[in-house]
Amino acid sequence: MTKPYVKEHIANGISTIEFFHPAHNSLPGDILALLAETITKAGENDEVKVIILKSGGDRTFCAGASFKELININDAETGRVFFSGFANVINSMRKCPKFIIGRIQGKTVGGGVGVASATDYCMATKFASIKLSELNVGIGPFVVGPAVERKLGLTGMSQIAIDANSFYDAEWARQKGLFAQVYESTEALDEAVQAFAENLCNYNPEAMKEMKKIFWQGTEDWDDLLAERAAISGRLVLSDFTKETLKRFK
Repeated sequence: MTKPYVKEHIANGISTIEFFHPAHNSLPGDILALLAETITKAGENDEVKVIILKSGGDRTFCAGASFKELININDAETGRVFFSGFANVINSMRKCPKFIIGRIQGKTVGGGVGVASATDYCMATKFASIKLSELNVGIGPFVVGPAVERKLGLTGMSQIAIDANSFYDAEWARQKGLFAQVYESTEALDEAVQAFAENLCNYNPEAMKEMKKIFWQGTEDWDDLLAERAAISGRLVLSDFTKETLKRFK
């Protein structure tokens, strides 16, 4: 696999949405836009009862923002638009009337932690350590922060946001509430995710839709909130500190 993609497979009421990028499943703007669009359409599709969100590859779920794109941001509006890509994905997941099951097979960094946090039920392998690395490059997890805080609580979110150099293992994430279960292998994870999704398909879709509304109560302002956060990140990515730091990744 060398080309980035977002693809969807629908079978027996289950929509499996998979994204991939050869740079450790990092997310450039075009992939973010396609991912948000695919999730929205799956939510509107009457054939779909439940959604599985996964990424390609073996040991990395998502490396977060594309450093290649970050390095090339030269004005605040371009920065705002880029970070709005993560806001749009999270909001598409929040508004989707179907339960979204996260399948997290490996390490997850930055925006990837936000995507995992925006799923409704998240399952992982023991290799799925997490890190919020944004402070390392002079910004912060502003856009994904609300989703991460919703799952980990303010204490958990602030801990990994401040300790931006450290990976926290999958068991820590399970104890904090991000992961519901942690499995020994990707094979065991896939079996469990599929079985769980198939079981959900036996439930009343209207009941699940109403439950999802309740689970996400209090987030009705996120369209505006995440847009404001995207503008903050778009401004900070232009700072001398961040520009100098990003040069190391060229």
